[in-house]
This record gives sequence, structure tokens and C-alpha cells, in this order.
Amino acid sequence: MSVDTVSLTGWGRTAPTTAVRFRPRGYEEAAAVVRGRGPRGVIARGLGRSPGDAAQNAGGSVLDLSGLARIGGVDADAGVVRCDAGVSLERLLRVLLPLGWLPPVLPGTGRVTVGGAIGSDLPGLDHRRAGSFARHVSALELLTADGEVRTVLPGTALFDATAGGLGLTGVVLGATLRLRRVSTGLMAVSTERAGDLDDLLARFTAGGDRLPYASAWVDLTARGRATGRGILTRGELATPDMRPAHAGRTRLFPRSGAAPGRSPFPGLPPLPGGLLGPAAAALCNEVRYCGSPRARTGELRPVPAFFHASDALPDVRPLYGRGGLVRYRFTVGYGQEETLHRVVRRIAARRSPAVRAVLQRFGAADPGLLSFAAPGWSLELDLPAALPGLGRFLDGVDEEVAAAGGRVCLAQDSRMRPETAAAMYPRLAEFRELRARLDPAGAFRSDLSRRLGL
Repeated sequence: MSVDTVSLTGWGRTAPTTAVRFRPRGYEEAAAVVRGRGPRGVIARGLGRSPGDAAQNAGGSVLDLSGLARIGGVDADAGVVRCDAGVSLERLLRVLLPLGWLPPVLPGTGRVTVGGAIGSDLPGLDHRRAGSFARHVSALELLTADGEVRTVLPGTALFDATAGGLGLTGVVLGATLRLRRVSTGLMAVSTERAGDLDDLLARFTAGGDRLPYASAWVDLTARGRATGRGILTRGELATPDMRPAHAGRTRLFPRSGAAPGRSPFPGLPPLPGGLLGPAAAALCNEVRYCGSPRARTGELRPVPAFFHASDALPDVRPLYGRGGLVRYRFTVGYGQEETLHRVVRRIAARRSPAVRAVLQRFGAADPGLLSFAAPGWSLELDLPAALPGLGRFLDGVDEEVAAAGGRVCLAQDSRMRPETAAAMYPRLAEFRELRARLDPAGAFRSDLSRRLGL
């Protein structure tokens, strides 16, 4: 096991803190770190894709699980796979797809580990049908505060606290996942432009869930009658009969390592680092919006290109400047669309340089005590952390979201106040009580848990 002292941040590169990092080669080495932890505790870390401080632990220990990355055999009869927590969803997809299987839930990046997907209870593009990631976990192996490894099953209090629990109930070492059978490695994709936010919401709901995988890019720099305009992309798993006449040259399952996708900014020239101001952001968004088709159906794309197109792009973080980026994601319920409208108008009126903004629809709430997804609309956006007055502005958005019964995503947060988190998550007291009972000495801690009093 390697050990070093490092300065760590989340993917957003804000608020770096220093910790002792352990890289175990097996379960017993991970358990030894938990048993020998210092007074500042320990937190698990995967690929560091959380934008905020959920996988940092100032002055304490960080357990880097990226080396625990074994994938067991696929049980074709049961449709399950057992894997270590350090396996990335990108690698899992690459291994499973040629075998005719798909991970049950795929978010917008494959560069997150199975352990991170469980700890964040990540929602995918078809949440209305499939729910979040942990709903498809049939068992997990959890290293608890006493240094023991437990098998934890769905329906138990510990499972519900661990799903979305941000690593604060223990270290997920491995999991058994239920898979989805696929007949090709392709997606049938529909793309359409919407002229404003009302048009975009209407297009989202039209046709129900016939195309279950759906998300929209929203232009948060557009104002006036174009406020909230966007591009809706929907898809379904393609069947062999959907292939065109020349399909003899089209692989049903793309080769491992095939190019993952296309740029979400077609025709956009690269920008110099750190120059993402309002004018540059508006130009980016104009090029993207006008360069997309008004309506296109039946386009076939490889599965990785549909789900993880952004993973094929260069690192965009330098565009946000040395201060890093703040990712802000919230959800409000159906019937609260006016709140969504007000937030979008506020961002547009402020001329915030937002080029990445993703809108999704969520279905039934997941059982995790701190799971983010709930029935309604979710908007996720990135902003430069150095924007003047950004903290005060987002505090105001927090208040508006909370007043509408919504919530901000804890797994991506880097600046929320503890009282706001308590107002948004009604089961937080239940989570704290369970943690106090199972981990009275506070073995598992993070910068986020201390900041929000989790």
C-alpha cells in the first residue's frame, strides 16, 4: 500500500485541503487504514469527479480506492455482475456492452467509480423509469467503523443511509449490480430545438417516456423571448431492425475503446484558458444552438457516444480560470415550474457565463436518506468560482429552491450553508441518528460533512 501527503480538491478545483492519502491493494489494507485512523477520521475517494469537497478530509486520511478495480464474471442467467468499488462506469460499460449488457444507470460521465455512484446515488438519463444507481444494487460490501466488512442488502436502514450517504456510513468496497440486456450497442436518437423554456418543457413531456433517455442543454445566456431556449436530446436502445440498409458494415457492439463521442459544441473554436466571460459564453451558446438541427429523428449513435460524449473532449476546467468552477444542481417538483423559470431568468439577467447547463426530468424518489433525485425538474450548471458575488447569488437561489420544496445536490455541492441543507433534506436527522449509533467516534468524515454538519 502506498502512502503520501497530498493537497486534494474536487473536480471543480475549489478549496484545496491537505490529507494523508492511502492507496490499498486489497480489502484488508483498506480495513487497516480505518482501524488505524487518526482523530480527523477517514473518507473514501474514487476518481475525484465530485465537483465539491465530498471526497476531501483536511488534516485526516483519504482512502483512494481507484486501485480496487476487479470485475467479476457476468451471470447471464441472473443478469448481474459483481465488481470492486474502484471500477469506473466507463470501464464497466466497455466490458459489458460487447457481452450484450448495460450498466443499469448511466450518468453523463463514465469517469466515476461504482463506489462513487453508490455514495452519490447518481441519477441517470432515464430516472423516470429506472431510478438512481443504488436502486439496482442487489448487495454491497461495506467496511464499517469497527474495521469489519459487512454485506449490506437493500431494504435495510444501513443500505438506505449508504445510498447517497457520501461515504459517511463506511467505505463501499464492492457491489453486485443488476444489469440491463441490450440487443445492439447503438442508440436511436432524436434531437430538437426549443425556442424558450416553456417550449422546452412542453417538448420534454410530449410523447411521455417513449424515448426514456432524455436530457436538454439550456442556453442560460439567452434573454428576452429566447430565455431558456435549448436543445432536447432523447434516445432509446436500438434494436437490430432499426439498423439502416448498409448495416452489414455497422457493428452491433462497437470495439472496446471506440471513440466515445462528438463535441457538444459543434463548430466552436477552442478558447484560450481562463477567458470564459459573458461575451465568450454567449458566443459559445449561440454557435451551439444555431449549429444544432431543428429536428432530427432516428439517428444511430454508439451507446458510449450518447451517454458520455463529454468524456471525449479536452479538459474544459481551464476555461473557468484559476479559481475553478462551482457546479450547482437543484431539483424542484412538478407544479413548481415557475420557480424554475425564475431561476433561469435570474441567471440570464445576471449575464452569468454558463455554457454547460443540463435539464432533466426525475421520477419517483429513491429510498436513500440523502438521495438527491425526487419527482420534478433538475437543472445543473457550471459557473466560474471567481465570479464576483457568486456566493450571495447562489445563497438567494438556495432560498428560492428551498421555499419551493426543492433541494440542492449534496454530492456536487461546494458552498451551501448547513441550515439550508437541513431545510432541504427532511430525513437528515434520521441520517445523523443512524451515524451516531453506528459510528460514535466519527471514523468517517469529510470536508463536506464538517461544513454541513452531516
